[in-house]
Amino acid sequence: MKKRILVLVLAVIMVMPFARIAAQAGTIVDVAAGNADFSTLVSLVQAAGLVDTLNGEGPFTVFAPTNEAFAKLPAFVVDYLSANPEALTQVLTYHVVAGKVASTDVTAEAADVATVQGGTVQAVSDGTTVKVNDASVVTADIEASNGVIHVIDTVLLPAFALPEVVPATVTGDIVADGSSTVEPLANAIATRFTEEGFGSSISIGESGTGGGFKAFCEEMTTDIANASRAIKSSDDAAKPEELQKCQANNRQPVAFRVGTDGLAIVVSAENSFLTDVSADQIKLIFGTAVKWSDVDPSWPAEDIIRYIPGTDSGTFDYFVERTWAAGETGEILAASNLNMSESDNVLVQGVESSPYAVGFFGYAYYVANAASLKTLAVNGVVPNFESVEAATYRYARPLYIYTTAQIMQEKPQVAAFINFFLTTVQDEITNVGYFPASEYALNRSRLWWLASAGAQ
Repeated sequence: MKKRILVLVLAVIMVMPFARIAAQAGTIVDVAAGNADFSTLVSLVQAAGLVDTLNGEGPFTVFAPTNEAFAKLPAFVVDYLSANPEALTQVLTYHVVAGKVASTDVTAEAADVATVQGGTVQAVSDGTTVKVNDASVVTADIEASNGVIHVIDTVLLPAFALPEVVPATVTGDIVADGSSTVEPLANAIATRFTEEGFGSSISIGESGTGGGFKAFCEEMTTDIANASRAIKSSDDAAKPEELQKCQANNRQPVAFRVGTDGLAIVVSAENSFLTDVSADQIKLIFGTAVKWSDVDPSWPAEDIIRYIPGTDSGTFDYFVERTWAAGETGEILAASNLNMSESDNVLVQGVESSPYAVGFFGYAYYVANAASLKTLAVNGVVPNFESVEAATYRYARPLYIYTTAQIMQEKPQVAAFINFFLTTVQDEITNVGYFPASEYALNRSRLWWLASAGAQ
């Protein structure tokens, strides 16, 4: 089978603006084995029984992740792959293309490239950086006797199929809490799960990302934490953050990326003077300015009325991080006419109430209230699928759900619901008002599920 799939031919090739590296003696495996930066890759190739294949006549092109790239994968995922040769072979052969592809063979146009695994990777160049899926090529054209190696900084992951879930056969209650941004998406998935036959209870709270992690990590009253930011961590044992508090209670959280939000900065539809704001103006609007005319003299000399999420909210954390330096909350918390709530619906009502009000929250809440709100462009860029996916919109951010492998194994209903979430989220997310995660991100989440649930 391996020999047969190795006859696949490369249809399209990519631009790699890197200098060539001199040809080296030995096969691709020999060259990799002689470089300490590839020790993890070599050991996994050996574990998968692919040494003879990659020592074959070829020629092959290999996108080779460094040790540092493999270190980005959670240890439990590497352990799962090492213990499951079939899954490991899928991952490794996804890095191999039949045929020798040199950087000089390439165009800058994005293209799907067939791999030995049977799937495709997308290669694209902006003229200075080459991307293969979500990996960057850091060194190109390391030649071997039977092909060429291009070094990448991220492990490529093919699409993994999850076991089918039949909601009518799943029993046991599920409790989730956390981000008010993720809540409408989680509720949409929960509603569909119930409509397709799940008969037990699903509770979706919205105490904010910080509140959700407190319930999950410290109080241990929930099965899932919904989050509009990554879990916080600390290197200072005297000042543990969310991750350390989870670990102290023998909970090792696993993050599943489920979508993307373009955090919306909004005003009332009655506001006649705002359409676009700069990053510097945002600092004033949500910081030291008292009147709109303090930001721009041509704007009304009316008080700025602010409606923002509470400090337990991941939306608050993310906005502050993107607007000011990390940890600098003083300006926003000291602002005049400041109204804070963990409920995005309360914030919506506040912004709607005055043409001089302003606020920010998840894009879905703007979509649901677009008749009475305006979303502002930031530095000329409005939040939409293209700007959020490309991260050209300043306030694009990932959305997550968290649980642990232990919870998934002890509570099969939680594993089934997360499986269902990852399987159906692309169907639901745009209806809710958010943007799909990339297939690369979802592939990671699905592999994380397989490794956490024991591929049940």
